[in-house]
Amino acid sequence: TSVHWHGQTPPAAQDGVTDTGLAAPIADGATQRYDFLARPGTHWMHSHHGLQEQALLAAPLVVRTEDDVRADVQEVTVLLHDFSFRPPDEVLATVTKGTAVSHGGMNHGAHAGHGMAMPMDLNDFDYDAYLANDRSLADPMVIRTERSGRVRLRLINGATGTAFWIDTGALAAQLVAVDGNPVIPVAVRRVPLAQGQRADLLLTLPASGGAFPILAQREGDRQRTGVILASPDAPIRKLADLADTAVGPIDLSLERAIAAPSGLPGRTTNVRHRMLLTGSMQPYVWTIDDRSWGKHRPLKVRTGQRVEVEMVNRSQMAHPMHLHGHHFQVVAIDGRRVAGASRDTVLVPINGSVTIAFDADNPGRWLFHCHIL
Repeated sequence: TSVHWHGQTPPAAQDGVTDTGLAAPIADGATQRYDFLARPGTHWMHSHHGLQEQALLAAPLVVRTEDDVRADVQEVTVLLHDFSFRPPDEVLATVTKGTAVSHGGMNHGAHAGHGMAMPMDLNDFDYDAYLANDRSLADPMVIRTERSGRVRLRLINGATGTAFWIDTGALAAQLVAVDGNPVIPVAVRRVPLAQGQRADLLLTLPASGGAFPILAQREGDRQRTGVILASPDAPIRKLADLADTAVGPIDLSLERAIAAPSGLPGRTTNVRHRMLLTGSMQPYVWTIDDRSWGKHRPLKVRTGQRVEVEMVNRSQMAHPMHLHGHHFQVVAIDGRRVAGASRDTVLVPINGSVTIAFDADNPGRWLFHCHIL
């Protein structure tokens, strides 16, 4: 196996990725020691070997600051996932329609066939369950809260093929961080969460108390999961795992509205790169700049350079793009400049484009990939 510290920026040899040639898989029964400076925020850890992440080999990784520890706020962490009783290789065979898929041996599962979406069919595979902290709405996790209390809800989308709309229902919320990075607080009730992304919401519970579902609904469909925040002794009613109506695909409406409190310092951009996200369902091949894994062309930069990458999606699937080893700032959406949020994973919709900027301050060979696993 291997462990990738999603959202952390360790030395390249400790990133948990064997495809770069900088780390070896952890053998069965072996022990691997990791030692790096932790980055604060809501992150997670998951296997980056074969199809293991589809088998739920993942967990939250929350690093709290001293201010977090002192704050009079109850912390609740929710890891979302999709689950099938079928073995991951059967799931992959189903979404590839039984066709053989080869991306040059990249070892991270359905990167060899990632994606389960088409323009009119967002979800090509129906999972058996959608989970919040390993539980479905048939038996959801109930978190007891204080009346008039505040909750910091740390949401992690660890699903392999499912994007969610987060709905806080009767509770008004403030979005205060994405991908472990603070944002200027913005009022929200619905939050799109692509695969690999995280969102921190600050909620205030009413003095009257009660039970308050926090629901995650699968984009383009009615299936949902979630947890329930409830004051002491509040009755808990059963929730259906199907919403009354389907929701649309997640989009960048919120992305356009959020910003980092302080973005990248102003300086000259040294490297500009235009990256085309290409590929198709038939044959089932997904590519960057029309090159599949194993035939890829690395983007070479020097330590200390400011890098801008414009990702243009010309495929028929939205791509949540994740950069290892760095965090970046969103600086343009569909060609329009923005002073956006700092992230490590950003959604690039069908026929859309997103430009990111980062400083190449962590030497090594780093993966940059779609996080539909």
